[in-house]
Amino acid sequence: MAIYHLHVKVIGRKAGSSAVASAAYRSGARLRDERLDRSHDFSHKRGVVHSEVMLPEGAPEHLGDRERLWNDVEAFEVRKDAQLAREVEFSLPREMSQAQGIELARDFVQQEFVDQGMIADLNVHWDFAEDGSPKPHAHVMLTMRSVDENGFGPKVREWNRTEMVERWRERWAELANERLAELDIDARIDHRSLEAQGIDLEPQTQIGAPAQRIEVEGLETGTVADRAELHREIARNNGARIIADPSVALDAITQQQSTFTRRDMAMFAHRHSDGIDQFNEVMGAMRSAPDLMELGKDVRGEDRFTTRDMIEAEQRLHRAAALMAERQRHEVSDRNRDAALAHAEQRGLSLSGEQADALSQVTDGRDLGIVVGYAGTGKSAMLGVAREAWEAAGYEVRGAALSGIAAENLESGSGIASRTIASLEHGWAQGRDLLTSRDVLVIDEAGMVGTRQLERVLSHATEVGAKVVLVGDPQQLQSIEAGAAFRSIHERHGGVEISQVRRQRQDWQRDATRDLATGRTGDAIHAYDAHGMVHEAASRDDARNNLIDGWDRDRQHFPDRSRIILTHTNDEVRALNEAARERMREAGDVGDDVRMTVERGARSFAAGDRVMFLRNERGLGVKNGTLGTIEQVSARSMTVRTDNGRSVSFDLKDYDRIDHGYAATIHKSQGMTVDRTHVLATPGMDGHGSYVALSRHRDQVDLHYGRDDFASEQKLVNMLSRDRSKDMASDYDRIDPAQSYAERRGITFGAHVIEIVKKVPDTVRGIFDGLRLNARDVGERTGEPERSGRGDRSGTGGKTGPERERAGPEMAAPEKQPLDPEEALRRERTRALVRHAKAVDAIFEAQAMGGKASPEQVMALNKARDAFEAVRPHGWRDAEAAYEREPELTREAGSGRVNRAIRALQLETEIRTDPGIDAGRRADRFVERWHKLDQTSQRQYQASDMAGYRSTRSAMGDMAKSLQRDPQLESILANRKRELGISFDSGRRLGDEIAFHAGIDLGRGREIGL
Repeated sequence: MAIYHLHVKVIGRKAGSSAVASAAYRSGARLRDERLDRSHDFSHKRGVVHSEVMLPEGAPEHLGDRERLWNDVEAFEVRKDAQLAREVEFSLPREMSQAQGIELARDFVQQEFVDQGMIADLNVHWDFAEDGSPKPHAHVMLTMRSVDENGFGPKVREWNRTEMVERWRERWAELANERLAELDIDARIDHRSLEAQGIDLEPQTQIGAPAQRIEVEGLETGTVADRAELHREIARNNGARIIADPSVALDAITQQQSTFTRRDMAMFAHRHSDGIDQFNEVMGAMRSAPDLMELGKDVRGEDRFTTRDMIEAEQRLHRAAALMAERQRHEVSDRNRDAALAHAEQRGLSLSGEQADALSQVTDGRDLGIVVGYAGTGKSAMLGVAREAWEAAGYEVRGAALSGIAAENLESGSGIASRTIASLEHGWAQGRDLLTSRDVLVIDEAGMVGTRQLERVLSHATEVGAKVVLVGDPQQLQSIEAGAAFRSIHERHGGVEISQVRRQRQDWQRDATRDLATGRTGDAIHAYDAHGMVHEAASRDDARNNLIDGWDRDRQHFPDRSRIILTHTNDEVRALNEAARERMREAGDVGDDVRMTVERGARSFAAGDRVMFLRNERGLGVKNGTLGTIEQVSARSMTVRTDNGRSVSFDLKDYDRIDHGYAATIHKSQGMTVDRTHVLATPGMDGHGSYVALSRHRDQVDLHYGRDDFASEQKLVNMLSRDRSKDMASDYDRIDPAQSYAERRGITFGAHVIEIVKKVPDTVRGIFDGLRLNARDVGERTGEPERSGRGDRSGTGGKTGPERERAGPEMAAPEKQPLDPEEALRRERTRALVRHAKAVDAIFEAQAMGGKASPEQVMALNKARDAFEAVRPHGWRDAEAAYEREPELTREAGSGRVNRAIRALQLETEIRTDPGIDAGRRADRFVERWHKLDQTSQRQYQASDMAGYRSTRSAMGDMAKSLQRDPQLESILANRKRELGISFDSGRRLGDEIAFHAGIDLGRGREIGL
């Protein structure tokens, strides 16, 4: 596990220090100290793997000599208590190689210190701990005065600001995490203090090699020794704290990941212990912690763990979501909905069928709405119409998103006043802006919100009776914090999907976006390649130059069209910004340069420059990610015309979080729409980032890559297709309906998983344990009348909230015509299915809450079974057999969405009633039906009928699962694999194999016995 450490201190004469001696020790060199007239020899020092002096632009070359540099500093400073140098010491991720660590350190020092005018003496040490583990870190000695061609000038007081240290801390974490991602290393660091992260441990200092050899006068021998002892003392104290309460360590590990491995625990224990004995004690305490939960093995064969707290947070999340999904307090009348649609059409906005369906669902009254929409499908436009309908019905509509720019995009696209979720929570903590039962809260880009944060929001909304609408796409960028809450909620409660892409103007590009959204990244890239939009170069440098050439031609030929350059890391963003800006200067399209130092270092800005704001600032009305063009600029102030047409003026001493905006990271582009996009692919990208990057455009996207990064287009496809979806603890539980997520990633489950059911009361166990009673065993029928719909008893047509007061006589239902007997029977069977599914789901919920079915629930289930039996013999048995494999069907059917449940029930009936049919005929029928469904799914996909496509693929999955219960048919079909599309033997059982080759995910469901 990579650790975070960045420490800043001043080297000064007041503490008896010498700049020359300090530099000699850190560089492992022999340097002559002219002031003291003596040499400091540390050439015997081990572990120094890189040493160089880095000069800013304009500095005299002779200062690149370390001995001359620090002797000049000593000579220039005459005070006996003079501050000679500033030292920044930081840990390098131990997961990196030496070359990678050195490159990362150089890049950080160049950007944050040298570019701002400091001379930096960089030394990288690659020390090792007693157990042989690496302890790589860097020492940077920095000059404190300005420097030009004539030498040193006055001291720069700006470099002494506390804000500078905070900036360095944050930027180091950002840069290190970017590089770790680019190198495909699964580790991250956090610059925040342990206290800010909610971790009850004392922060530790970083120490270098043992200080026992330090005997030179003036080199803080006592200070280094004291610091080393302080480090060990803090480690011992933290180790003792973990031994006493191991949950402290487990909480820290799960800040950004829901599950973890033994290696993660060992790395954490090593950081927070002193010596092998205490390390073993810390590991023992963590392994035996009552809060530690063992899950299963991941694709690498490593055991994965989580904590009781994480499981409970997920359960609170799901409990709140379940309660909201059942409540109906925010219905909108057809009149208000139709009025909002009519108003939209007057503005020239016509909703597609999918958008209209989404509008109907989010305004149907339930307290929880879920919208999954591909990139560019017009989610914001639909939400704008929903906002008008909600407001007409008397509700207040608010918007929220994880990032400021996402909140801004939601507000501009839908008219819903929006803020960040962090801002909302801060207000709630102060007792301000609390939700009420008259509120509708729309959360956009919900897939980026972590489990704990979304749980807090939903729990607050549940408590006060507010409505929440979650809008997002689980396949786009993942949450920064632990968990995949939006995906998990959608898997349990379903939702409306908008798959008809509207952003791209050409049909084949809309198909490509749909391919990206459904994991067919290779198909999308091949499509763009076929149209000349994928560009290979010999190296990344060549690819970058080619991209800038294309961007410049595009800019000149289509000056009125919007465009953006996208890539994965901030390093590449800066290089691309500089290259694009140089083209602007060559063409005379920007004014005179004004050189200044902003938050990210020294920059030149001019009128006409594209810029990006990097921090939310409510007073200016800008967000992190807002783009604009400079209208006026001076050394002290700037006026920017933002892309939404506002003119923003500010003083640079008040706001300096600004940078060039020709290029941006993919992360900042989610939610953005432009006419043309230019993308530079680098190894850190994955399927989520490539989906976002390749779907921002309306007209065209050009993808550039170098063969030094990707040896072939296939290598590019493989890298850009990687699935890095975040997990949930519940993904690893065989009794959870979300298990298909884990199985897609090769996760296996051992017998120890069953122990989770025993350890965690809230985990659902056997569905019908002890419920084999019949209604006659528990009492007589109650004669409770059947109700259709969602159980409305208000007599107001289901109106709730503000609408109920307006319901009047004119809303009375018209007289119904009698149904024919077949239609009446069909409806009775549907009502029986819904009633039975509700009864089963109530038992699921009771078991999920940590209890067991109550006598009343048992009675309700058996009455529902009898009612089902009366209209369809054996119907409830077939339904429960289906629910055994797909528990999520109970929630769907119980809410009135019965199509999948009916299909699963019919399949169970067929299996039960036709076991004796000729096996050969049954095999023929299976192959024929499989081909028919496969062809239907392909037609539906090509026609963008994604709802139909998913339904058909689900039916194919049901067929594959049925082979698990029919060994005779499975045996016959094993000789007909080619007819079923199996081109090679994967070693799976036949049902799993045909699903695998068709790209269908199979879940195991809950194990029940009746």
